[in-house]
Formats: sequence, C-alpha cells, structure tokens
Amino acid sequence: MYKFRDIHHRVIYVGKAKSLRSRLTSYFADLSSLHPRTRQMVTTAASVEWTVVSTEVEALQLEYNWIKEFDPRFNVRYRDDKSYPMLAVTMAEEYPRLFVYRGPRRKGVRYFGPYSHAWAIRETLDLLTRVFPARTCSSGVFKRHKQIDRPCLLGYIDKCAAPCIGRVSAEEHRTIVEDFCDFLAGRTDRMINNLQGQMERASAELDFERAARLRDDIGALRRALERQAVVLGDGTDADLVAMDGDQLEVSVQVFHVRGGRVRGQRGWIVEKSGDDQMAEQVGQFLTQFYGEQVDQADSIDVEEGHAKADPVPREVLVQTLPPNVDEVREWLSSLRGSNVDLRIPQRGDKRALMETLARNAADALNQHKLKRAGDLTTRSAALTEIQDTLGLDTAPLRIECIDISHVQGTDVVASLVVFEDGLPRKSDYRHYAIREAAGDGRSDDVASIAEVTRRRFLRHRADVAAAAPVTTAAIGGGIAADGVVEVDPNGGDMAPEAAIDPKTGRPRKFAYPPNLFVVDGGAPQVHAAAAVLDELNITDVAVIGLAKRLEEVWVPGDDDPVIFPRTSEALFLLQRVRDEAHRFAISFHRSKRSKRMTASALDGVPGLGATRRAALVAHFGSVANLRQATIEQISEVPGIGQTTARAVQEALVEHNQGSEQTGSAR
Repeated sequence: MYKFRDIHHRVIYVGKAKSLRSRLTSYFADLSSLHPRTRQMVTTAASVEWTVVSTEVEALQLEYNWIKEFDPRFNVRYRDDKSYPMLAVTMAEEYPRLFVYRGPRRKGVRYFGPYSHAWAIRETLDLLTRVFPARTCSSGVFKRHKQIDRPCLLGYIDKCAAPCIGRVSAEEHRTIVEDFCDFLAGRTDRMINNLQGQMERASAELDFERAARLRDDIGALRRALERQAVVLGDGTDADLVAMDGDQLEVSVQVFHVRGGRVRGQRGWIVEKSGDDQMAEQVGQFLTQFYGEQVDQADSIDVEEGHAKADPVPREVLVQTLPPNVDEVREWLSSLRGSNVDLRIPQRGDKRALMETLARNAADALNQHKLKRAGDLTTRSAALTEIQDTLGLDTAPLRIECIDISHVQGTDVVASLVVFEDGLPRKSDYRHYAIREAAGDGRSDDVASIAEVTRRRFLRHRADVAAAAPVTTAAIGGGIAADGVVEVDPNGGDMAPEAAIDPKTGRPRKFAYPPNLFVVDGGAPQVHAAAAVLDELNITDVAVIGLAKRLEEVWVPGDDDPVIFPRTSEALFLLQRVRDEAHRFAISFHRSKRSKRMTASALDGVPGLGATRRAALVAHFGSVANLRQATIEQISEVPGIGQTTARAVQEALVEHNQGSEQTGSAR
C-alpha cells in the first residue's frame, strides 16, 4: 500500500501494488504518455509513503480505510450522483411515523429503498395507508392535533388510525406499523391470504360492508405489488453491478434484488482516475461500496424482533470480474459472515437483467453528457481564466471566501467557505464569532475581515510550524526511517507529521493554504486582508475582493478594479463562491440571533434554568408558539410546575409589551 502526498503533506492518492518499484516506474515515465488526471497527480505529488501488508485481503481493507479517512482528491469516490429518497419508519418513537427521507441513516429508524423518485414512495404510501393506517404527520402536527383533540384530514378519511386522539393505543398503532414493515420486507403472500380469509368470513357472516372494505384493501396491496414486478423467479437476493464509460468518466448502475424483486436502484457518474481498465474499476467500486454499506449497517440499531438486513447479499453479479477476484470474494464473504458468490451471469433471467442494467448505465452516461456537456470543461476553463486574468502562478484549485453578517453591529459573525476544483467542499466550511468591534458600538466590516483573516492564517502558520526538521545523512533530500520520501521546497527535509493532528492522527483540514483568498467587499476590505497576510509573512496566497454593486474584482495595490466580462465563467464561479459564503454567514447569524432572543425572553424567570428553557422551546417548537400556550399546556412539559408556568407566561407577556413599546418609540 502506498500514499502520495503534496507539498503541504496532504494525501492526494492511495493505491496498492505487489511491486512498488514497478508501479512508481510506470508513474514517472514520459509524462506525455500518461492519462491527464494521472499526469496532474504525479506533478502535484511531493512525497510517497508505503506500508507492507501480508495479504491482498488486508490491502483491500486498508485501501478502503485510507480513502475514507483522507478523501484523496485523485482517487475515485463513488458518491451517489444524487441523493436518493428512502421510506423511513421511526421505530424508536412511541408512535412510529412513515415519511420520505434523504440523507445519512440514523439509529432507531428502519429504511426501505432507495427509490429512484420521491413520488414513487408517496404513491406507495397512498396505496398502503388505506390498509395500514399508520401515522405520517410530523411531530409538530401530531402534538397540535393531540392538544386540540381532533384528527387531521387523513384521520377523517381512514388513512390514519389517529393515535393522536387515542383512537388506537400505542401498542395497536405499533402493530399496524410492524405489519406495514413486514409487507415491504417481502412477507406479502401471508398478509394477502390473511385478508382473503377475513373477507370470506365477513361475507359468510353477511357483513358485506366489511367484506367490501377488505376486498378494496386486497386490491390496494396487489396494485402496490405490481410496482415491484418479479424479475428473478427463484426468489434470489442479489446485487447487480453494470458499468459503461469513456476516456474521462464512468457510469455505474446497481440493482438491489431482494426476494426476486427489484427493491432499489442507484447510480453514479465519476471521473476516471487514470488508465484503469473496467475490471480494475469494478474491484475499486466493490471495495468502496460494500465497505460503506457495512459501516452504515453497523451504526444502526436493530429493533427487537427484526433481523438486521445483510449489507452484502448472497450473490454479487458483475459484467467483468476484477483481476483479484478471489481476494475480493473472500473480503466480501468476511463482511457478510458467510460465502458470497461473485460472478458473471451466463444465461437466463439474470443475464437478461444484467443486459437491461448495462443499457441503463449507458443511457445514464449519455444523459449526463447531454445535461452537463460543458461542466468539467467549464470549471477548468473558469479556473484557467481566473489564473490568466489575475496573473497567478497556478490555477486556483482551492478557493476560500469569507463574509461578514450582522444587524446594526449586533451578533457579528463570519463565514468561511471552501471550493476545490470549482466545487464546494462543505466539510471544510467554518463559522466565526467576531471578537473585536468598533469603538462606537457599530460593526466595522474592515476590522472583522482582518480578524477572520488573521485567525484563519494563524491556524495555518501554527500547523506548518509543527513540522520539525528531520536530520538525515542524505544531502538535498532523503528517505526517513519509516519509508517516507520527503521533498522540501526550501531545500531541506520535512517531518512526515507536518500536517497530522497528534491527538486524532488525522490530517489537519487547514494545514495548507488556499491558492486564492476572496473577501466580500471592495478595496478597503481587500487591503485589510492583504495587510494581515503581509504581517504574517504569507506570500503564496493571492487575495481579491468581489464588490456586489458592479461585480468588480479588487486586487491589493491596484487603484482600479479588474473587470471580468459579464458572460465570463470565471466571474460566475467567483459569484457562486461569494454567494455561498453569504448564505452560510446569514444562516449562522439567524441561528445565533434566534438563540439570543429566546434567552432574553425567558431570562430571569425564577426556577427556569438553561435546561428547562431548552425543554420548553423544544416542546412548543418556538417562542411564538410558547407565547400562545396556556398555563396548563406549559405545565405539561416535564419539570415545569404551575408556579413556573405562570411565571413563564408573565415574562413572555412583559417581553412582548416591551418590544411593542420599543417599536412605537422608534
């Protein structure tokens, strides 16, 4: 196993090889013969590290862990090309809820899907809630109807059992939800047969109205089943993986087949990392995809009486086997805990389904090219245009932007957003609470920008200073004892832990500077940021300002701004970076102001501490809802008695009257 690092000691690529000498020789051959992405990776790398493992199965696991930990920019990451919706069931709640969900999986929640479209989930819910009338409303709606003792529309039309008003008990509602989950999990025949028997008994007892309702329920269940047609008659549990690609990008499509039915579909469009063949890409995908599937499954609680779904099925069917097929099969089997059959389907329904999936992958790639034909080219052109127009040494692959937000000098905050390769890197976003203020009590944007710039680059300088010189016998470069080849631009050797946090062992996110530092503002703001960089003796970071009025770009030391054409992709990228920083700052400012207003409204109430204040706001959802509540409703919150509830109500009334008087005076 080996890692390439850049001059800031950031991991940019991880890989594995049986012969490191042969692999490095292939990288450092004639640059003109390399794939463009590989050529960029080789010219960016400044050092290489390696780790020896005993088996290729260990290498697969280590490669997955390194990609997950370091997120190298030149490794292919198989992230979904969109966030697929799932049907979520909150089994950890007293009254479980059914709803459409996107995002990471959470504990105490059962998931079904992913589905290709959210409307498919809503149509399925609409069909099934007439048979399984479970709650679908949010917590706020549920509490409101519980307080007014009246069901919502779904309760009136019998698509919800209305547990909010006690029409069914918590145990009866949980039984409805469990039957719903059993149906979606594939136990359909037993449920339909049970309803069929109930319908026949009701008909025999001359209860034709109930028999008609049961007949309609059976029809609804069968219509829901028609949406999940049987594709494999033998009831197979399998994942099918198909790929299609060109010289630059690869399309990946996956069908999740459970019980012979397609239960979910996923798709990816990723950039190729080099000259890897399709078989090697299949191996990389299987390693990353199933490693993440197991991590997600391990982080989810399993409800009592329900087995955890296996993240790795019994069969994994692919178009092309990876070169190390035996090791990959052994690794997948270790993840599942039993044998996994990794193979190419040769005949029958499985081969036909694989051909359908391959056509889906090809169509997805074609649609991607039509939809985003110039996206990769446009981003590269925008970065190159910024470099040429501003006279930078290199293209600004990492851009950072700061923005200040406040209301008449109160709750002053700042945001820092990061774009890499023209795309936002949200994991590196940061908020700042401004410590300094102008002497007249009003916010000074120039001083705030100087403060944020100083704090950001003091962090960078401290991380760089953590690098201690390494003494070696070699002159002008050498190999450390742990097999790390280091290149120092200043002519000496660098410590391998330069950008590693000693507490966590992970790379510091801000241990390397941006290529371009953007501030929201004109000449004064730009000069303030540039003065801080001069003070800190940082000379490898370009600073510009983007003024909103005419979208002018200001450069330190220039009396006139730089004007980009209105149709310029470079200007569009800078605007997007600036607008993202503004959005991020505004959201943080609103959150901080809301907390301050909540604290001031309830501050000083006898017997009401921070914990009870938080419980009140969480129970009612907002201070406005709390202000409308009665003393009896307030006292229902755990820990709040009648006396405290009365004091809370009086404090809210006084605060409201004071606000109205202040508004009249203004």
